[in-house]
Amino acid sequence: MSNEPDANPTSAPHTVFISYSRADKARARQLADALGQAGLTVWWDTLIEGGASFTKSIEAALQASDAVVVLWSATSVASDWVLDEAAHGRDLHKLVPISIDGTLPPLGFRQYQAIAMPAGDRADAAAVVAVIRAVQALASGAPAPPRTVAPAAVPLDRSRRRLLLAGAAGVLLGTGAGVQGWRRGWFTPVSGSSVAVLPFKNISGDPRQAYFSDGLAEEVRATLGRNLQLRVMAQASSSQFQTSDEDAVSIASKLGVAYLLDGSVRWAGDRVRVAAELIDGQTGFGRWSQIFERRIDDVFAVQAEIASAVATALALQVEPTLPGDAQAERLASGGTANVQAFDVYLRGRALYDLSVDEASERAALAQFDGAIALDPQYAAAHAARARSLIAIANQYGAMDEHAGMYDQAIVAAQRAIELAPEFAGAYSALAFALFQGRLDARAARVPFERSSTLGSGDATVQARWAQYCARTGRQREASEAMQRALQRDPLNPLIHRAAGSVEYAARRYADSMPPVRRALAMNPRMSRAHGAIGDALINLGRVEEARAAYQAEPAPEFRLAGLAVLEHHAGNVADAEAAMAALVSDLGDRVLYQQAQVLAQWGQAEPAFERLLKARAAVDTGLIYARNDPFLDPLRKDPRMVALLVGMGFEPA
Repeated sequence: MSNEPDANPTSAPHTVFISYSRADKARARQLADALGQAGLTVWWDTLIEGGASFTKSIEAALQASDAVVVLWSATSVASDWVLDEAAHGRDLHKLVPISIDGTLPPLGFRQYQAIAMPAGDRADAAAVVAVIRAVQALASGAPAPPRTVAPAAVPLDRSRRRLLLAGAAGVLLGTGAGVQGWRRGWFTPVSGSSVAVLPFKNISGDPRQAYFSDGLAEEVRATLGRNLQLRVMAQASSSQFQTSDEDAVSIASKLGVAYLLDGSVRWAGDRVRVAAELIDGQTGFGRWSQIFERRIDDVFAVQAEIASAVATALALQVEPTLPGDAQAERLASGGTANVQAFDVYLRGRALYDLSVDEASERAALAQFDGAIALDPQYAAAHAARARSLIAIANQYGAMDEHAGMYDQAIVAAQRAIELAPEFAGAYSALAFALFQGRLDARAARVPFERSSTLGSGDATVQARWAQYCARTGRQREASEAMQRALQRDPLNPLIHRAAGSVEYAARRYADSMPPVRRALAMNPRMSRAHGAIGDALINLGRVEEARAAYQAEPAPEFRLAGLAVLEHHAGNVADAEAAMAALVSDLGDRVLYQQAQVLAQWGQAEPAFERLLKARAAVDTGLIYARNDPFLDPLRKDPRMVALLVGMGFEPA
């Protein structure tokens, strides 16, 4: 990036002259060492060769330097030598003032903003970076106000993932050594700085507390994701490396991010200790680390502190834009101030993410209900309740239960929005429930649009928005949203399958298959993927390949419907009828939409419409595909089809 210090590593190093009083020599040495490690040539009086004229050497160094750095202190403001050298720097228009003890510069020098350099065992990282930026600006002739990065902190407990630093000579914290790495090209700037939050390790000694460390990492991830200048990797992709032995460089490369945030959590009694480290993905070196130890009722502040510190540590690329206070954060995140409710919510989210069977889904719902009982104002718990109800209705609910469960989901999502009007997840849950649960594309539009605006950094929110746009004919917006989702969750097979569905809805059949095949490479047992490939192939006229794809599909509704269509086109009427008979007998009214697809492709318009109208009455979620489903094309010109689509809030194709 052209506005970063030493963007061209092949250029000659810049030269800095340091002016200081004798009483401040130790501080001057700290700064000189840090700037030297950062690649600058540093002049100060310890480097003047013996036998030379002291005054002439000073004058020559002042003239030759790109910047004159003056360390202002209680003693230096009274030093004639320092005042004279500072005047030279001012008159040459290359003065960089630093206050090392809070002392204001003397009169005649206060028009220059002084960089603060707190006392410590080594030069403060913020001051070093600010000096480098100022030197770069002076050398290029452009002004550059100082910017800061987080100072060094306590090293991270390294028991978590030792191989993250494989190949690195040691751990670089956010100090002069970190600046040195950046100067030498170790920290390659990435447009819209990208970071992956790896699952935090539970080191509490109780494996049953893993849900808490995982949940805290997700809360930090969500907080960072609301910084619009950061690209934050989603949970599904980041969690791929929870037990990985790969090094940091390999993990960052696979995720396509510049930085990794790693951490550990220890919960003992009423205290929680969180160690976090930001690691450069190009080198495996640490950029920043810190330990946060709080009472458990302050855990909410910890997640915000970590996110803020990470954003500040990346201040060379971005400016922090996180909510300014706890209330603003709760409005954006739907959070709670009740520790017990937070704990119950995290337990529910762990079960929801597991998603192995109906029992785990219903157990997750019970936990979310428990969190709401403990804190009725907990917006995130209400939104999670809505998602759980949708999942249970879609996967396990009987047909006569669907309407009631979706109604409950809509009420829960609306309550979440009332409590946290800036919470993207609540709008996304409401829109999804309205679209799928009530088949109301018109009502879903506003909350979907709002979710996209508030959740531009959330892969799940963007993927849902993309698919809504695809179903409603907003193809450009669908593609843009899908790209945002893929950037933030590149290792999530569900996102890739969704990307394929967006291409299919646009009738780009050949383009729809590669992302679905990538999804299958990540999860060979994924349902609806082989069927999606079969649908694309049959629309491309590649019948034999389509048959193989359908036969590999594990979900019976997509396998049987696809084969019934394909075999009829191939002239194998008996095989087509056998597949249709199995579809009806085995799955019944659960697959009314698929039955209508088959009948439409067989040229049987009246029975097809009968199934579609019955599906509409049953709120069959398959109908969300009806506007641009090529299998329903034989029915497009019938006024009944137009009326059906308009009744669901779709605009004409």
